Amino acid sequence: MATLQLIIDYCNPVIVLKPSIKSIFIKTDNRNYGRASGVRIVPRACLQKPSLTRRHLLAETAAISIAPLILGIESPAKSEEPVLSEWERVYLPVDPGVVLLDIAFVPDDLNHGFLLGTRQTIMETKDGGNTWVPRSIPSAEDEDFNYRFNSISFRGKEGWIVGKPAILLYTSDAGESWERIPLSAQLPGDILMQVYIKATGENSAEMVTDEGAIYVTSNRGYNWRAAVQETVSATLNRTVSSGISGASYYTGTFNTVNRSPDGSYVAVSSRGNFYLTWVPGQPYWQPHNRGVARRIQNMGWRADGGLWLLVRGGGLYLSKGTGISEDFEEIPVQSRGFGILDVGYRSKEEAWAAGGSGILLRTTNGGKTWTRDKAADNIAANLYSVKFIDNKKGFVLGNDGVLLRFLG
Repeated sequence: MATLQLIIDYCNPVIVLKPSIKSIFIKTDNRNYGRASGVRIVPRACLQKPSLTRRHLLAETAAISIAPLILGIESPAKSEEPVLSEWERVYLPVDPGVVLLDIAFVPDDLNHGFLLGTRQTIMETKDGGNTWVPRSIPSAEDEDFNYRFNSISFRGKEGWIVGKPAILLYTSDAGESWERIPLSAQLPGDILMQVYIKATGENSAEMVTDEGAIYVTSNRGYNWRAAVQETVSATLNRTVSSGISGASYYTGTFNTVNRSPDGSYVAVSSRGNFYLTWVPGQPYWQPHNRGVARRIQNMGWRADGGLWLLVRGGGLYLSKGTGISEDFEEIPVQSRGFGILDVGYRSKEEAWAAGGSGILLRTTNGGKTWTRDKAADNIAANLYSVKFIDNKKGFVLGNDGVLLRFLG
């Protein structure tokens, strides 16, 4: 490949093409660059000068920098953001600082979905998540509140959205229109913080507050029935003598809560020093010692029915066996010291974990070993949630409006 060299003869500086450092002469080819660009090619022997002043050095540097323009050679394009091996980033028309919180698609039309976040963010897609547009819901804009929309769920064409301050939205036409359902202040728990909702059937849903209250409705949300007969605080006061470590420091709220397909829940206390479980029909939450040294960051359900547990600082544990357990085994992961914040299962064997500073991990053997997707290290965001709609459609939600779409 030819290289450029500036030749200083103190009265007529020229640029030459230099094919090889071993060449004695620089070849002149009138059919090519010499004629096309007007550049004069001269023998190397004629180019030698005893010295080069600072002025000449600056002139040479400037000439080299403009040489591609003179010769019509295009400069190499700047390297773009690395392409993720299994994911691609979807750029959203949202303000910086928006944290994405939940995503759901209409079961009858998996191209049609909704994305929720802070700062009253509701976005809609009709092409499977490739592009998103802001969605305006007038009933959620009547007051001077900046809503944080926490959770969304569909069953058939019926859908539900909950947020903070207390707001409940319902649709019966796959999200074409939304109506606001009033929530009674008589409901126990912090009415200002509904953290989760699940559509369970026709006109039916299940809602969880950050204080552990679980409510069910069968008439589109106009009436709610408590599924838990005792508050978490009352349960802990009654069971603190049974050896639940950290129960006396409980502040009355959950840090995270996750639901299994069969309706069971696992929740992490706000301080992360213990966790609680609930199964349908149980009158109260059951507290559990964490069984690990570090405090819990998040917990959830594996595809096989077991539990996964994340601790602060980047540790990952899996329960032994399926169902609710207090026996966990630590799994080595390459978290680089950053916290892992969520795990999402694509199948019983394949799962993805995401966390701080763009951490993205994958397992293909049910969680026994994990490998890091290093290309995601360049994403300047915390990745808070991994959601698989099915085995072909998945998303990772982060702060600053970062959304990753699974390519498969």
